[in-house]
Amino acid sequence: MITQALAQANAPFIKHLHETGDIDEHAACLREWGQRYDQLSAGTFGGTFEEFCFGNVQIFREEANQSIHESGMPWQGSLVVGVATSLDNNGWFCGEDFSYDSIITLKGGEALDFRTPRRHELVAATIDINKLNDYALQVEHRDLGIELKNLCPIANSAEHAAKLRSFLVTVLASLRATPQMLAHEQIRKALEQAVYATILESIASAPEPRQTPSSRARRIIVERARTLMHEHIDEPISVADLCIQLRVSRRTLQYSFQDVLDMNPVKFLRALRLNGARRALKQADPQHDTVADIAARWGFWHLSHFAADYREMFAELPSDTLRRARDPALLLPPPAR
Repeated sequence: MITQALAQANAPFIKHLHETGDIDEHAACLREWGQRYDQLSAGTFGGTFEEFCFGNVQIFREEANQSIHESGMPWQGSLVVGVATSLDNNGWFCGEDFSYDSIITLKGGEALDFRTPRRHELVAATIDINKLNDYALQVEHRDLGIELKNLCPIANSAEHAAKLRSFLVTVLASLRATPQMLAHEQIRKALEQAVYATILESIASAPEPRQTPSSRARRIIVERARTLMHEHIDEPISVADLCIQLRVSRRTLQYSFQDVLDMNPVKFLRALRLNGARRALKQADPQHDTVADIAARWGFWHLSHFAADYREMFAELPSDTLRRARDPALLLPPPAR
């Protein structure tokens, strides 16, 4: 289970863009691992490190200009999944060749044995392995017991590595720009579910094909899902929450929405949340509310994506809507000539 120091969901931990000039200082940046780094290449050491912890998730990035041998061990009950964002050569991870297209995994209690290339930058997420399995069972209808038991320390897939890399880099960039988002429970929940979904896609083998529900069953699923969406729209509810409450897999929910509404559930739910955010912006308190805060309340953790989706939906930026709320004169029609 994730350690108490990293599990305080109401007090997320943030350490970003911390520059290091000493290898022992650099090794000590990553909390709860007990790491030891030994410099292998000659020269002055320089590195950067950043880390965000919330709920059952630890996301971090580290960069260094020297080849390092890393040893240590993540906490019991955890799973680490990482990928390179920059390498000047291949490395060696737990007995396997490590390249730009590699996805590395390490379970809590397993020893880290990592020889990095000279210049390297890595991004990774550490999660509670039981929480991941619960998510997989409830949302994907998959039991990861056997898959995780047989998990190799390295998988090489350019496609999966690219998706994981893009996701983690995007999350880090968003949290770096607006770390205050983690004060919102909705954001912590949305990010945690997004991390689980991305990791499952990156490391888990595809499930066995299942029989798809009938057209009538799909209509019932969509009707119940829409009811839940409207009943919980102020929270806001997520697609994973729908799967759990309806006891259907994400794939079944996807098929059902596509068949009945010709739209996937993510897009449908995003439209409802965008409308909710718009109403909140129109009713905003000019003295206290910001676009970032309102977006976070509605579960949007990437502000630039939120602004783009909002503009596409309503033909204006969220800041324009908020500006009208701040200046009632902007709501009046132009004077007659």
